[in-house]
Amino acid sequence: MRLSLLIGCMASLSLPSALADNGRLIATGGASSLEGAAGGGITPWAVLTGYGEQHEWGATAFATTVDLPDYRLDVAGLALAYDNRVEVSFARQRFDLGTLVHKLNLPDDHLGQDVLGVKVRLFGDVIYDRLPQVSLGLQYKHQNTFDIPRLVGAKRDSDVEGYLAASRLFMGAAFGYNVLVNGGLRYSRANETGLLGFGGDRRDRRSLLKEGSVALLFNPRWALGVEYREKPDNLSFAGESDWADVFLAYFPSKHVSFVLAYARLGEIATLDNQNGTYLSVQGSF
Repeated sequence: MRLSLLIGCMASLSLPSALADNGRLIATGGASSLEGAAGGGITPWAVLTGYGEQHEWGATAFATTVDLPDYRLDVAGLALAYDNRVEVSFARQRFDLGTLVHKLNLPDDHLGQDVLGVKVRLFGDVIYDRLPQVSLGLQYKHQNTFDIPRLVGAKRDSDVEGYLAASRLFMGAAFGYNVLVNGGLRYSRANETGLLGFGGDRRDRRSLLKEGSVALLFNPRWALGVEYREKPDNLSFAGESDWADVFLAYFPSKHVSFVLAYARLGEIATLDNQNGTYLSVQGSF
Protein backbone atom coordinates (compact mmCIF):
# COMPACT_ATOMS: atom_id res chain seq x y z
CA MET A 1 0.00 0.00 0.00
CA ARG A 2 1.45 3.33 -1.03
CA LEU A 3 2.64 5.78 1.64
CA SER A 4 0.47 8.45 0.02
CA LEU A 5 -2.60 6.45 0.96
CA LEU A 6 -1.49 6.41 4.58
CA ILE A 7 -0.96 10.19 4.52
CA GLY A 8 -4.40 10.65 3.00
CA CYS A 9 -5.96 8.55 5.75
CA MET A 10 -4.22 10.64 8.40
CA ALA A 11 -5.35 13.89 6.84
CA SER A 12 -8.97 12.75 6.80
CA LEU A 13 -9.14 12.49 10.60
CA SER A 14 -10.78 15.30 12.58
CA LEU A 15 -11.16 14.78 16.33
CA PRO A 16 -13.34 16.95 18.56
CA SER A 17 -11.33 16.82 21.77
CA ALA A 18 -7.82 17.02 23.14
CA LEU A 19 -5.62 14.30 21.71
CA ALA A 20 -3.42 12.53 24.21
CA ASP A 21 0.33 13.03 23.99
CA ASN A 22 1.30 12.24 27.57
CA GLY A 23 0.24 9.65 30.12
CA ARG A 24 0.35 6.14 28.72
CA LEU A 25 3.80 4.71 28.08
CA ILE A 26 5.12 4.62 24.55
CA ALA A 27 4.28 1.39 22.65
CA THR A 28 1.39 0.49 25.01
CA GLY A 29 -1.11 1.39 22.27
CA GLY A 30 0.34 -1.41 20.17
CA ALA A 31 0.50 -1.42 16.39
CA SER A 32 -2.38 -2.11 13.97
CA SER A 33 -3.43 -5.65 13.12
CA LEU A 34 -4.39 -6.72 9.61
CA GLU A 35 -8.05 -6.32 10.56
CA GLY A 36 -7.64 -2.82 12.01
CA ALA A 37 -7.77 -3.44 15.76
CA ALA A 38 -4.87 -2.39 17.98
CA GLY A 39 -2.38 -5.11 18.74
CA GLY A 40 0.23 -7.01 16.79
CA GLY A 41 0.27 -7.70 13.08
CA ILE A 42 -1.82 -10.87 12.86
CA THR A 43 -3.52 -10.79 16.28
CA PRO A 44 -5.38 -8.08 18.21
CA TRP A 45 -4.35 -7.30 21.78
CA ALA A 46 -6.49 -6.14 24.70
CA VAL A 47 -4.94 -2.64 24.45
CA LEU A 48 -6.84 0.17 22.74
CA THR A 49 -5.47 2.22 19.88
CA GLY A 50 -3.57 5.47 20.44
CA TYR A 51 -2.56 6.92 23.80
CA GLY A 52 -5.82 8.45 25.09
CA GLU A 53 -6.58 8.09 28.79
CA GLN A 54 -9.70 9.00 30.76
CA HIS A 55 -11.94 11.42 28.81
CA GLU A 56 -9.37 11.63 25.98
CA TRP A 57 -9.47 10.57 22.35
CA GLY A 58 -6.85 8.54 20.55
CA ALA A 59 -6.67 7.67 16.87
CA THR A 60 -4.47 5.86 14.38
CA ALA A 61 -4.16 5.42 10.62
CA PHE A 62 -2.08 2.64 9.13
CA ALA A 63 -0.94 0.96 5.94
CA THR A 64 0.38 -2.59 5.73
CA THR A 65 1.76 -4.76 2.96
CA VAL A 66 2.58 -8.48 3.06
CA ASP A 67 4.71 -9.86 0.21
CA LEU A 68 4.49 -13.62 -0.31
CA PRO A 69 5.96 -15.87 -3.01
CA ASP A 70 2.66 -16.09 -4.93
CA TYR A 71 0.43 -13.42 -3.38
CA ARG A 72 0.40 -9.88 -2.01
CA LEU A 73 -1.84 -8.43 0.70
CA ASP A 74 -2.33 -4.65 1.07
CA VAL A 75 -4.33 -3.17 3.93
CA ALA A 76 -5.19 0.38 4.97
CA GLY A 77 -7.32 1.42 7.90
CA LEU A 78 -8.27 3.76 10.73
CA ALA A 79 -9.07 3.30 14.40
CA LEU A 80 -10.54 5.64 17.00
CA ALA A 81 -10.65 5.17 20.78
CA TYR A 82 -12.21 7.15 23.62
CA ASP A 83 -11.65 7.15 27.39
CA ASN A 84 -9.30 4.15 27.09
CA ARG A 85 -12.54 2.19 27.17
CA VAL A 86 -13.89 1.66 23.65
CA GLU A 87 -12.26 1.39 20.19
CA VAL A 88 -13.84 1.47 16.73
CA SER A 89 -11.79 0.41 13.70
CA PHE A 90 -12.06 -0.04 9.95
CA ALA A 91 -9.74 -1.87 7.56
CA ARG A 92 -9.88 -2.41 3.79
CA GLN A 93 -7.94 -5.40 2.46
CA ARG A 94 -6.86 -6.26 -1.09
CA PHE A 95 -5.34 -9.68 -1.72
CA ASP A 96 -3.69 -9.98 -5.14
CA LEU A 97 -3.84 -13.57 -6.38
CA GLY A 98 -0.71 -13.46 -8.54
CA THR A 99 0.15 -16.77 -10.18
CA LEU A 100 -3.07 -18.45 -9.04
CA VAL A 101 -5.10 -16.41 -11.57
CA HIS A 102 -3.54 -18.19 -14.54
CA LYS A 103 -3.09 -21.54 -12.83
CA LEU A 104 -6.82 -21.90 -12.10
CA ASN A 105 -8.20 -19.55 -14.79
CA LEU A 106 -9.94 -17.41 -12.14
CA PRO A 107 -12.55 -14.74 -12.95
CA ASP A 108 -10.85 -12.09 -10.76
CA ASP A 109 -7.22 -11.22 -10.10
CA HIS A 110 -7.75 -10.25 -6.45
CA LEU A 111 -9.91 -10.72 -3.38
CA GLY A 112 -11.18 -7.81 -1.27
CA GLN A 113 -12.63 -7.46 2.20
CA ASP A 114 -13.83 -4.69 4.54
CA VAL A 115 -13.62 -5.16 8.29
CA LEU A 116 -15.51 -2.99 10.78
CA GLY A 117 -14.56 -3.64 14.39
CA VAL A 118 -15.43 -2.56 17.91
CA LYS A 119 -13.43 -3.40 21.04
CA VAL A 120 -14.39 -2.70 24.67
CA ARG A 121 -12.04 -2.85 27.65
CA LEU A 122 -13.89 -4.92 30.24
CA PHE A 123 -11.54 -4.56 33.21
CA GLY A 124 -7.92 -4.37 34.28
CA ASP A 125 -4.98 -2.39 32.94
CA VAL A 126 -2.03 -3.52 30.89
CA ILE A 127 0.41 -2.05 33.47
CA TYR A 128 -1.12 -0.53 36.59
CA ASP A 129 -3.77 -3.01 37.74
CA ARG A 130 -3.20 -6.32 39.49
CA LEU A 131 -5.39 -7.89 36.81
CA PRO A 132 -4.39 -8.02 33.14
CA GLN A 133 -6.26 -5.79 30.73
CA VAL A 134 -9.12 -7.81 29.25
CA SER A 135 -11.06 -6.65 26.20
CA LEU A 136 -13.93 -8.04 24.17
CA GLY A 137 -14.05 -7.41 20.42
CA LEU A 138 -16.52 -7.92 17.59
CA GLN A 139 -15.70 -7.69 13.89
CA TYR A 140 -18.14 -7.47 11.00
CA LYS A 141 -16.46 -8.69 7.82
CA HIS A 142 -17.75 -8.36 4.26
CA GLN A 143 -16.05 -10.12 1.35
CA ASN A 144 -16.35 -7.82 -1.67
CA THR A 145 -15.39 -10.25 -4.48
CA PHE A 146 -17.39 -13.38 -3.73
CA ASP A 147 -17.30 -15.20 -7.08
CA ILE A 148 -14.09 -17.07 -6.26
CA PRO A 149 -14.99 -17.96 -2.64
CA ARG A 150 -18.36 -19.26 -3.87
CA LEU A 151 -16.63 -21.43 -6.49
CA VAL A 152 -14.42 -23.08 -3.87
CA GLY A 153 -17.27 -23.81 -1.45
CA ALA A 154 -17.67 -20.79 0.84
CA LYS A 155 -21.23 -20.43 2.18
CA ARG A 156 -21.56 -16.66 2.72
CA ASP A 157 -19.87 -13.38 1.88
CA SER A 158 -20.20 -11.70 5.29
CA ASP A 159 -20.19 -12.69 8.94
CA VAL A 160 -19.60 -11.47 12.49
CA GLU A 161 -16.91 -12.95 14.70
CA GLY A 162 -15.90 -12.25 18.28
CA TYR A 163 -12.68 -12.41 20.26
CA LEU A 164 -11.57 -12.07 23.87
CA ALA A 165 -8.03 -10.83 24.55
CA ALA A 166 -5.98 -10.38 27.72
CA SER A 167 -2.73 -8.36 27.80
CA ARG A 168 -0.18 -7.71 30.52
CA LEU A 169 3.13 -5.82 30.56
CA PHE A 170 5.57 -7.34 33.03
CA MET A 171 8.07 -4.70 34.10
CA GLY A 172 11.69 -5.89 34.23
CA ALA A 173 10.65 -9.52 33.82
CA ALA A 174 13.41 -10.65 31.43
CA PHE A 175 16.88 -9.64 32.63
CA GLY A 176 15.54 -6.19 33.47
CA TYR A 177 13.60 -5.76 30.22
CA ASN A 178 9.83 -5.35 29.99
CA VAL A 179 7.79 -8.18 28.47
CA LEU A 180 4.29 -7.92 27.02
CA VAL A 181 2.21 -11.08 26.93
CA ASN A 182 -1.12 -11.35 25.12
CA GLY A 183 -3.49 -14.29 24.82
CA GLY A 184 -6.79 -14.53 23.01
CA LEU A 185 -9.69 -16.69 21.92
CA ARG A 186 -11.59 -16.09 18.67
CA TYR A 187 -14.99 -17.47 17.68
CA SER A 188 -15.01 -17.53 13.90
CA ARG A 189 -15.73 -19.45 10.69
CA ALA A 190 -13.74 -17.11 8.42
CA ASN A 191 -11.71 -18.73 5.63
CA GLU A 192 -8.27 -17.08 5.43
CA THR A 193 -9.58 -14.39 7.84
CA GLY A 194 -12.59 -13.89 5.54
CA LEU A 195 -10.80 -13.24 2.26
CA LEU A 196 -12.17 -16.60 1.05
CA GLY A 197 -15.59 -16.06 2.58
CA PHE A 198 -17.13 -17.72 5.62
CA GLY A 199 -18.03 -21.33 6.31
CA GLY A 200 -17.53 -24.09 3.79
CA ASP A 201 -18.47 -27.45 2.38
CA ARG A 202 -16.40 -29.23 5.03
CA ARG A 203 -17.57 -27.21 8.03
CA ASP A 204 -20.05 -24.37 8.42
CA ARG A 205 -19.89 -23.79 12.16
CA ARG A 206 -17.84 -21.27 14.08
CA SER A 207 -14.71 -22.61 15.78
CA LEU A 208 -13.04 -21.52 19.00
CA LEU A 209 -9.52 -20.54 17.92
CA LYS A 210 -6.43 -19.70 19.97
CA GLU A 211 -4.06 -16.81 19.33
CA GLY A 212 -1.29 -15.09 21.25
CA SER A 213 1.78 -12.86 21.26
CA VAL A 214 4.90 -12.27 23.33
CA ALA A 215 7.04 -9.15 22.90
CA LEU A 216 10.31 -8.19 24.56
CA LEU A 217 10.78 -4.41 24.89
CA PHE A 218 14.57 -4.38 24.92
CA ASN A 219 14.49 -0.59 24.59
CA PRO A 220 11.66 1.91 25.31
CA ARG A 221 11.29 2.34 21.54
CA TRP A 222 12.05 -1.15 20.24
CA ALA A 223 10.21 -4.46 20.63
CA LEU A 224 11.00 -7.95 19.38
CA GLY A 225 8.29 -10.58 19.46
CA VAL A 226 6.44 -13.55 18.09
CA GLU A 227 2.78 -14.14 17.25
CA TYR A 228 0.60 -17.17 16.60
CA ARG A 229 -2.94 -17.43 15.21
CA GLU A 230 -4.92 -20.64 14.89
CA LYS A 231 -7.09 -20.95 11.78
CA PRO A 232 -10.15 -23.08 10.95
CA ASP A 233 -10.24 -25.58 8.08
CA ASN A 234 -13.67 -25.23 6.47
CA LEU A 235 -12.97 -25.79 2.75
CA SER A 236 -12.17 -29.15 1.17
CA PHE A 237 -10.46 -27.70 -1.92
CA ALA A 238 -7.38 -26.62 0.09
CA GLY A 239 -5.95 -26.83 3.58
CA GLU A 240 -5.68 -23.73 5.76
CA SER A 241 -2.53 -23.27 7.81
CA ASP A 242 -2.16 -21.60 11.18
CA TRP A 243 -0.27 -18.30 10.99
CA ALA A 244 2.85 -17.18 12.86
CA ASP A 245 5.40 -14.40 12.63
CA VAL A 246 8.52 -12.93 14.18
CA PHE A 247 8.39 -9.13 14.32
CA LEU A 248 10.54 -6.12 15.12
CA ALA A 249 8.67 -2.94 16.05
CA TYR A 250 10.10 0.59 16.29
CA PHE A 251 8.31 3.46 18.05
CA PRO A 252 10.38 6.63 17.43
CA SER A 253 7.61 8.68 19.06
CA LYS A 254 4.00 8.36 20.16
CA HIS A 255 2.98 9.65 16.74
CA VAL A 256 4.52 7.04 14.45
CA SER A 257 5.56 3.39 14.51
CA PHE A 258 6.97 0.80 12.14
CA VAL A 259 6.66 -2.99 12.23
CA LEU A 260 8.77 -5.35 10.13
CA ALA A 261 8.09 -9.08 10.33
CA TYR A 262 8.82 -12.43 8.77
CA ALA A 263 5.42 -14.09 8.39
CA ARG A 264 4.91 -17.85 8.03
CA LEU A 265 1.43 -18.24 6.51
CA GLY A 266 1.86 -21.75 5.11
CA GLU A 267 -0.69 -22.99 2.58
CA ILE A 268 -3.10 -20.47 1.05
CA ALA A 269 -5.59 -21.56 -1.63
CA THR A 270 -3.62 -24.68 -2.71
CA LEU A 271 -0.21 -22.93 -2.84
CA ASP A 272 2.14 -23.95 -0.04
CA ASN A 273 5.10 -22.20 1.61
CA GLN A 274 3.55 -18.74 1.57
CA ASN A 275 6.14 -17.20 3.87
CA GLY A 276 7.38 -13.66 3.37
CA THR A 277 7.82 -10.12 4.64
CA TYR A 278 5.36 -7.95 6.51
CA LEU A 279 5.75 -4.16 6.75
CA SER A 280 3.36 -1.80 8.51
CA VAL A 281 3.48 1.96 9.13
CA GLN A 282 1.17 3.59 11.68
CA GLY A 283 0.48 7.19 12.57
CA SER A 284 -1.03 7.99 16.00
CA PHE A 285 -2.87 11.13 17.03
